[in-house]
Amino acid sequence: MNVFTRYAPFIQDYIYQSGWQALRSVQNAAAEAIFNTDDNVLLTASTASGKTEAAFFPILTLLDEDPPHSVGVLYIAPLKALINDQFGRLSELCEEAGIQVTRWHGDAAQSQKRRLLRKPSGILQITPESLESLMINKHMEIPSLFGDLRFIVIDEVHSLLRGDRGMQTFCLIERMCRLADCRPRRIGLSATIGNPEEAGRFLGAGSGRRTLIPRIEGGREVWRLSMEHFFNSGPQADEGRQLIDAAPVLEEASDTAPKAADPGIGYIFEHTRGKKCLIFTNSREECEALCQSLRQYCEANHEPDRFLIHHGNLSVSYRESAEAEMKDDDSLLSVCATATLELGIDIGRLERAFQVDAPFTVSGFLQRMGRTGRRGDPCEMWFVMREDHPEPRAMLPQLIPWYLIQGIALVQLYIEERFVEPPRTQRLPYSLLYHQTMSTLASCGEMTPAELATRVLTLSSFHLITQEDYRILLRHLIKIGHIDQSENGGLIVGLEGERIVNNYKFYAVFQENVEYAVRAGAEELGTIVKPPPIGDKIAIAGRVWIVEEVDHRRREVFCTLVKGNIPAYFGDVAGDIHTRILERMYGVLDEQKSYPYLMRHAVCRLQEARESFAKSGMRDHPLVHLGGNMWALFPWLGSYAFLALERFLKIRCGKRLGLKGLDSLRPYHLQFTMKVSAADFYRITAEEAEKDFDPLELVYPNEVPNFEKYDEYVPVELVRKGFALGVLDVEGMKQRVRSWSGHVQTDQAGG
Repeated sequence: MNVFTRYAPFIQDYIYQSGWQALRSVQNAAAEAIFNTDDNVLLTASTASGKTEAAFFPILTLLDEDPPHSVGVLYIAPLKALINDQFGRLSELCEEAGIQVTRWHGDAAQSQKRRLLRKPSGILQITPESLESLMINKHMEIPSLFGDLRFIVIDEVHSLLRGDRGMQTFCLIERMCRLADCRPRRIGLSATIGNPEEAGRFLGAGSGRRTLIPRIEGGREVWRLSMEHFFNSGPQADEGRQLIDAAPVLEEASDTAPKAADPGIGYIFEHTRGKKCLIFTNSREECEALCQSLRQYCEANHEPDRFLIHHGNLSVSYRESAEAEMKDDDSLLSVCATATLELGIDIGRLERAFQVDAPFTVSGFLQRMGRTGRRGDPCEMWFVMREDHPEPRAMLPQLIPWYLIQGIALVQLYIEERFVEPPRTQRLPYSLLYHQTMSTLASCGEMTPAELATRVLTLSSFHLITQEDYRILLRHLIKIGHIDQSENGGLIVGLEGERIVNNYKFYAVFQENVEYAVRAGAEELGTIVKPPPIGDKIAIAGRVWIVEEVDHRRREVFCTLVKGNIPAYFGDVAGDIHTRILERMYGVLDEQKSYPYLMRHAVCRLQEARESFAKSGMRDHPLVHLGGNMWALFPWLGSYAFLALERFLKIRCGKRLGLKGLDSLRPYHLQFTMKVSAADFYRITAEEAEKDFDPLELVYPNEVPNFEKYDEYVPVELVRKGFALGVLDVEGMKQRVRSWSGHVQTDQAGG
């Protein structure tokens, strides 16, 4: 098939006007799949490969040939910023054909929404949360809005494959399609999919269609990658060491940091002047601290401020100004950011990305690096790994530079195996079950228990949840007043439930802290949690402010700009890490190979770590004696298997081991004292792992491990069950413990 000639004339004109010489492989593959089949399609190709156009060129052609009588395409994206970015591109593409493009999210104009409700047509762009709101508040409009829906395009679908938000999205899609009596095809777009077959099953669940994953011939990936290590003070790892096998700096410094600068942050400062860069951090707290320091260095050098900031707690105006600056090809400002700029927003000609410390996922690393390298240039990322000097008498676990080793492992896993984290599908999402039950009742009104179960429990996301579990949930919700039972036995939202459902925060299933809006005069800066007393200082928007007034009723903080440098607090928690990353970290310490992207300090610090690894016995034994009755355990397990191991040691093995003082740095190591030998440790843990115990035994007697947003409204027994069977990776933990059994003989022989 000649794909170009199959496109609608206005698409052909757009391609001519854009100056394209040829279609890319992803565009040819997508067109073949969309034009020639009725299947769902999962498009996986590198960032900036043209996936959006690849999907929309054939979709818009089909809509032009046979216009639908309702919205024809529902485009779902995880971020408002991504919707806003794609809105401009799609509007330009659709203008000639007269296909309407409408944004539907919290910042979109009400007039646009009203126009769409009056005359549904074209493309509707929406976030999962706004789709939830639409299902609840415009329930009666759903059939007319989507009765002839042909396609659902889910952008950055990888971001929806590992948590409740993704499951919520697919619940909403199934509910909407049932209500509108439509059967659209689903088109998933992503640059970073681990296990595409499993992701394809996730994408197509409940659609009644199979999912096609076109093979896309990609060109050779070219990276400019560097990784450097810095101690936060004092001498660096290479001091006094002879070294020849290290990567040179990719580009000489364009500035000089002040003498008292933090070495790692100073390095970033020196290599961003005269460049447009993104500087990624792993949390909002780190983002604020970094931006404060970089701006102080500008001030100390009497230079204009050349740093902006972007994260989820900043006001819309702050975020949009940073996004606009990024899109300006002539801009030479750099932006400190979190994952909010990780996804596919077009940020124009970006010269390089920095990553402070290691991200938690291979997917995150690829997404962040993929922000660069557009318009024919190679992707370029500079890792900056930071740590404090170990104390003079520090024990073994503190001698390992965990972030440096993690960063190398992430890179190597992708280079060697093309590994990317797979979807998490074997969960028991009781929190989401509560949410979708309340949402269904709020939108549909009174239902019998059987009708409600048919609407909710049959959604694909709940395939592991039993009817008995659902009965337990419904009885509990009636008991606590979230659901009421009418005289004729029907179920409706109760008074307590209305308090939850009628709050706009109900539309989101991710955890949110109670936040206070921060204002300086008439300007809104963003939001914080836990406002300090009047007279104290706060950090937000990359600057420091003194609190002048706190209005607890309206949840507002009024402040004035001051000089200084203080930590920010937004309630961030570390992300989860896959077991394959930890296993590759062991490999990094065990092997003697060099990595071409490591720079001088990093090479020396890695050598030190490998020496500690070999001398300590970590290479041969997961359990290392620290002296006396103190031990360190290095299990090389991901977050959820590591968490299961902690509980297994305390609850199942603690008494037999004489275990005390267990402390952990998740997911890297555990420290504890015990009364038995190493050989006895391996024997006892192996014996306990072989026993067929209930995972619920790894939940403490009175513990209610509220893990997800709505767990507090779920019966205790279901919360405990969901945590034990759906969060803890008990089987992964058991496999690792069983693998230690060979150490019994070894350690006995050594003893």
